[in-house]
Formats: sequence, structure tokens, C-alpha cells
Amino acid sequence: MNLQAPAPRLILASGSIPRGALLAAAGLTFETRVAAVDEAEVKRGARAAGLDAAAVALLLARLKAERVASKVPDALVIGADQLLVCEDRWFDKPADVSEARRHLLALRGRTHTLVTAILCQRGANMVWQHVARPTLTMRAFSEAFLDEYLAIEGTALTATVGAYRLEGLGAHLFDRITGDHAAILGLPLLPLLRFLREFGLLTG
Repeated sequence: MNLQAPAPRLILASGSIPRGALLAAAGLTFETRVAAVDEAEVKRGARAAGLDAAAVALLLARLKAERVASKVPDALVIGADQLLVCEDRWFDKPADVSEARRHLLALRGRTHTLVTAILCQRGANMVWQHVARPTLTMRAFSEAFLDEYLAIEGTALTATVGAYRLEGLGAHLFDRITGDHAAILGLPLLPLLRFLREFGLLTG
């Protein structure tokens, strides 16, 4: 089934394996280019300016997309970013397994939101944006379970905000999940596909 028009080129401005896997599973042809953005500095400035999590996630997604689009202005570039918010605290990717343990203990027994922003950039113009807010409630798991989980997952958890991979053993951390599964993985797929059809890149 060939649903994708030959032009414009589609580029994902992210090295995220789950995001790329979602696009590939949907049958899209795309390139991957990683844009260098100092996320920590952007977040510090944004919080100082009083921006909320959705605005910051969109800002980071746009900065990534703009960096790539400036080099390939004829392409349609997908930018995405995700922030984990729990009781007004923002969580970043843990630096190491010890920090991953602290993050998971802080999230244990609580509900958090994955503020997931996605947008499409063409040259200097942002042509579409969307923010999803799935919520996840962690169960009150034991510290023995947590230690075993960390021993198995190891440093792979430093690549994920929240220190879990829901598509793997991280599913055992949760009691309840509400919202789009693809958005939890970092890319709200159905809204993106709807836009790509409206844009004319996808047919059918």
C-alpha cells in the first residue's frame, strides 16, 4: 500500500527510537536528523519566563524542527518533545540509574502527565502543531521490585523521561493509563496522520 506522495520529503527531527518506530510501523517513508538543542537551558529560561509545560514542550519541538528545516527548507520536518509533570514538578531524563531510582520513588503511587508536543515545519513556517496530555498512575510498588527492575533495565532508563519504557517492563509500574498510547511513546500518531492527509502528503 503506497499512501505517501513523493514530495515533500518527510524528516523526523529526533533520534528517538520509539518515535521512529511509530512512523515506520505506519508505513511512512522518512529521514531522521537529530537537531542539537540545549534543552536544559531552554527549560530554565522558559520557567523563569513563566511558561507552562505545554508551551515549553512546543518551544523545544519547534527549535528542533527549525534547526533541521533551515538546512532542508523544501522538506516537511516533524519536531516533537515531551515533558513529564507531577504535582507541578518537571522531570527530565535521569542522568544515571541512581537518579532513575529517585525519580521512580517520587512518582510511585502518584498520577503524572506526559505533556507531548508535536509540530510540522516547512522552511521558516510552522504549519501545524498539537499537544497531547496522557496521564499515568503508578502503583505503590515495593522497593524490592524497584531494585530488581532497575537491575534489569539498567542505563537504558537514562534515555527516557520518567525512567520507564512502557513498551517493555515499565508496564509493570502502572495501575492506570489514560490517553493516546502513541503520545506516551512521544509521538501523537493519529493527529499527525490526519494532518498529513490534510496537507496532501498522504492520500486515501
